[in-house]
Amino acid sequence: MPAAPILYRIQPSNVHAHLFEIRCTLRNPAVGGQGFALPAWIPGSYMIRDFARHVVAIRAESSGQALRLEKINKQTWQAAATKERRPLTLIYQVYAWDLSVRAAHLDQSHAFYNGTSVFLRPLGHEHLPCLVDIQPPRGKAFAHWRVATALAPASGEKGCAKPHGFGLYRAADYDELIDHPVEMGSFAHAAFTACGVRHEVAISGRHDADLNRLTSDLQRLCEWQIRFFGEPAPMPAYVFLITAVGEAYGGLEHRASTALLCSRDDLPYAGMRGTPERYRAFLGLCSHEYFHTWNVKRIKPAAFCPYQLEAETYTTLLWAFEGFTSYYDDLALLRCRLISRKQWLDGLARTIDKVQRAPGRHVQTLAEASFDAWTKYYRPDENTPNASVSYYAKGALVALALDLTLRAGTASRVSLDDVMRTLWQRFGRDAGSPGIEDDDLQRIAEELSGIPLASFFTAAVQSTDDLALADLLKPFGVRLTHSAASATPQLGVDTADAGDEVRLTTVYSDSPAQIAGLSAGDLLVALDGLRVTPHSFERLLGRRKAGQRVEILAFRRDELRVFSVELAAPAADRHKLHVGQRGNALRRAWLGRTGKHERSTDHGDREK
Repeated sequence: MPAAPILYRIQPSNVHAHLFEIRCTLRNPAVGGQGFALPAWIPGSYMIRDFARHVVAIRAESSGQALRLEKINKQTWQAAATKERRPLTLIYQVYAWDLSVRAAHLDQSHAFYNGTSVFLRPLGHEHLPCLVDIQPPRGKAFAHWRVATALAPASGEKGCAKPHGFGLYRAADYDELIDHPVEMGSFAHAAFTACGVRHEVAISGRHDADLNRLTSDLQRLCEWQIRFFGEPAPMPAYVFLITAVGEAYGGLEHRASTALLCSRDDLPYAGMRGTPERYRAFLGLCSHEYFHTWNVKRIKPAAFCPYQLEAETYTTLLWAFEGFTSYYDDLALLRCRLISRKQWLDGLARTIDKVQRAPGRHVQTLAEASFDAWTKYYRPDENTPNASVSYYAKGALVALALDLTLRAGTASRVSLDDVMRTLWQRFGRDAGSPGIEDDDLQRIAEELSGIPLASFFTAAVQSTDDLALADLLKPFGVRLTHSAASATPQLGVDTADAGDEVRLTTVYSDSPAQIAGLSAGDLLVALDGLRVTPHSFERLLGRRKAGQRVEILAFRRDELRVFSVELAAPAADRHKLHVGQRGNALRRAWLGRTGKHERSTDHGDREK
């Protein structure tokens, strides 16, 4: 006889107070007392977030009688033993006011949640199937609300949800339950089919998006990625859950959906021509999270098999999962002709800029950056650029360098594309596939190409050496140059406007400002006796020359201090990629031939 499923019921119980009420019923609790825990983090966002802190009230009952419930640590509760093994129900409320892709948010306009924020895990029963009864808020004001989720309706069950309806949904186990975010509200909806798989788009928030343009572009992108890894797609359906606001940007991957937060101005509008930068960035975000359907949701680090959601789970491989995905997100847009080659090369140059401008690239290796994500990447401070490197940005450049190395060394017979597809076939395609270990990626790349790559991986991942990108690009007819972004001499700082004043947010290592004693947080007052404002600061610096010494007055806390700073020459940290005018076989195999879209949007930068 199959085990009875865990039954959840979730409902926005007090919209104005941003409260969900959840009921979790376990029919066969442990005899000696049943434990329940809420995850401490959500897969895809590697920081302890302690979702249990948003549980504002909780109680237990069995057979209609209250049962003692003891909290034994920050995220775990223990229900008292019962004389007989009777169904046990926990009833609790969760505060939901985090407008992000990671947690839960509820107000009069919509409700959104990730399962990690709301569904307690009955310890020892995580393998059981789950039924979740999703209910709308009470009241006529919410009669028009619908549901968007990749969760499957509970077919055959009384109360089974209809498409976009409230009611019962099903998950094979707890891991699947928490990997399907849910949106409720009066969202805009559209659908398309990619390689036989139904895809849906649900957009919450005020917007004027051209859904026809959006779905057309997403269809092209999704079909390219499915065919890249090989049909059939690994999911029966897919949902893009989009929340449009004033200014925001973020995404989180799931096995059959993604949660996206964007500015409404990032979305395409009726009559829009070409692919403006904001829309290109949004498509890149969609591409990134969709690529994760394979690379990290199914091809995983061994440390994530299975996820340990009660504490940090360390891996040195995030550079391969986030960095390689960052390489392919815009490359996919180029290859399916949603952006021009010039747009792609300009974006790649900006990634190089980002890495090269951070002194932390000479302090922290990529392996260390991956391991330290839990305490550093998601908790940046004023010294982050000096002490760390982004496993997203430098990881993308390592993917580029490896791709170029394989292509050049095999006359395009083998590329990073082949490595990714092999990883999929061996570590992701089949249920229960093992996670990859630290040396698997190198081993497969060497196996496919016949090229010894130990020195490459040591230099790229285990050291703080800069990548030799200029040399790697030459065989492809691409020249990498760098120059100063402006002629203004530099202090070596980042700033932020503080009303009519300027505050230092970062002081870079070994910069003129640091050598002079300036620090992050200092409020600039004057430069050579003239007041510093957001409008005057660059102008004042622009009238000086490199090597000139200036006097800067600044407040640190409430103390006025004087600093003598010798200005430096502007840094040559603006990179540009130049494509040769003559045809190049390696380049064509890498980036593809110029097509109709390329000719119409990028005159003068074409293969010949």
